Amino acid sequence: MIKNIVFDMGNVLVKYCDDRVASRYIEDVLDRERVRTAVFQSPEWVLLDMGVISDAQALKQMCGRLPERLHEAAALCMRDWDRYNMWGIQEMEPLLRELKAKGYGIYVCSNAALRLRDIYRELFPAVDCIDGLLFSAEVKCIKPQREMYQHFFERFHLKPEECFFIDDLPSNIEGGRACGMDGYCFADGDIGKLREVLAAL
Repeated sequence: MIKNIVFDMGNVLVKYCDDRVASRYIEDVLDRERVRTAVFQSPEWVLLDMGVISDAQALKQMCGRLPERLHEAAALCMRDWDRYNMWGIQEMEPLLRELKAKGYGIYVCSNAALRLRDIYRELFPAVDCIDGLLFSAEVKCIKPQREMYQHFFERFHLKPEECFFIDDLPSNIEGGRACGMDGYCFADGDIGKLREVLAAL
């Protein structure tokens, strides 16, 4: 019996576009792409999600792949990405409130850097409905690593078989299933289809 609905953050509760902050600070299209790639498509970005590198360390390594004239722009993008690259998917709010009213526990399990702990309340729809949240950087591993799911279940004293996971990446759903938690891949962003899946639980 499913008692808890577990949501990913990016492209499930929150939209994310890594070009937005770069567009704000960099006029030239080619330079913008250089910085966007060096910062947001970097191995350091994964390490930030894992909580094993600081913003300052990450920026230093990112800048090592850029000409010096773009270092300031990269620093601005690193400083402000959380202000511009993310916004809440407000269409999810009624669904979360309905699930909460039906008695489900509502949780978030997401690959995310530590700074998101400070701002998620400003981004999430129906944030008052959330019973617990785990960001990968807190436990120094990421989905779909088994350790990430185990940390999640242990932190909130949940049984995997009583949880249903919603994520936009198939690999993360499969990682959850390998730990005993079924789920649904929300890759198309179709809330109507998601509602049908949840109604059938």
